[in-house]
Amino acid sequence: MIVFAVVVIILTIFVSGKESNHITVHNYTGYIADSNILYRMDEMYQEEYAGYLANRFKQLNKRGVFNGTVLYGEHGQVVYKGAFGYADFRKKDTLNTQSAFQLASVSKMFTAAAIMILKTEGKLDYDDSITKFIPEFPYATVTIRNLLTHRSGLSRYMSLADKHWDINKPINNEDVIDLFVKYKPDPYFKPDDGFHYCNTNYALLASVVERITGLHFDEFVKLKIFEPLGMDSSFVYNLRGDSVISYAVPVGVSGYRYRGWKPVKVGDYYLNGVMGDKGVYSTVEDLFKFSCALDNGTLIPLPELEAAFKPGSPSYYRRKDNYGFGWRIKEDMDSTVYHFGWWKGFRTYFVRDMQNQRTLIILTNTHKGASSSVYWDIIKDEDRPDKVYNLYQSIN
Repeated sequence: MIVFAVVVIILTIFVSGKESNHITVHNYTGYIADSNILYRMDEMYQEEYAGYLANRFKQLNKRGVFNGTVLYGEHGQVVYKGAFGYADFRKKDTLNTQSAFQLASVSKMFTAAAIMILKTEGKLDYDDSITKFIPEFPYATVTIRNLLTHRSGLSRYMSLADKHWDINKPINNEDVIDLFVKYKPDPYFKPDDGFHYCNTNYALLASVVERITGLHFDEFVKLKIFEPLGMDSSFVYNLRGDSVISYAVPVGVSGYRYRGWKPVKVGDYYLNGVMGDKGVYSTVEDLFKFSCALDNGTLIPLPELEAAFKPGSPSYYRRKDNYGFGWRIKEDMDSTVYHFGWWKGFRTYFVRDMQNQRTLIILTNTHKGASSSVYWDIIKDEDRPDKVYNLYQSIN
């Protein structure tokens, strides 16, 4: 009877909680007694939810709008992970949850983490001018913080390179700096006068890491992030030492575009030699290790990490979500941060609901796919109280 009373109390909390936008009661330890067997409700719900997710992604794959991998976790534990479709469509090589995808702009969170690590080591301050580390850079009033929050006003390096670089040759981060020094393109606005999401900012942050440490950016990230966290399948792709562009990226899963109904492999590209704004390859399993490390403060001390999740720009009615250090901040969800990425046949999604300790990681290798609203529905799971109540009813 005591156990039953505990269950009733928990169910009351869940059902009453459905009137709120945020369900905060999840660390419960209630048990259900049925034929002298005790069931933990959270484990039962997670098992049910894992089956639901498996079926949902199976259907998305059948509809042709999902070719990739997925991992959903709660409270530091994997609830569901799965792989659907092909790593190579021609060879029919199937994906698995250890397949490494190009993360595109989801790479930016690792660049921000690298900068924050250097901050904790006392090697930089966020309000340092970029010229403290790259003296030749012609925009002296731009700070590290401006770069992190996309408030530098700097123009797009990709447009500059398309205009002034031989696109048949790889370009790297130092080459990008040289182009800005030589051509001095007009900024969009003065530093800190506005927000403009721009890959230039994170390419320059990778260069700051290199100038401070004397290591290539990919080496630093491997040494300070991937290896300590056991992210053994993760790496930063670059074209260092290459003089020509390969037909295809020789590592990881290939990206695809559709030509009509036919998936066509996307080749390598000269801009893949620039690191920081993109270029990280990783798996859903490795990325979940990274997410857990952020929760636990094992990579960056929690007080220092808070800066990454604070709005970097003043509130503005035309801006849907704010931006911190390498993370977008969801305006209509408490304590939720995310980043999406699109690049050369890859679409990636990384969402962390820190209020309810939920993480959703989606990696795909085709340029078209399901709407992001499908993934937001999973992380929000607004019907959870009803689902738990129905589960209770089904076993009594």
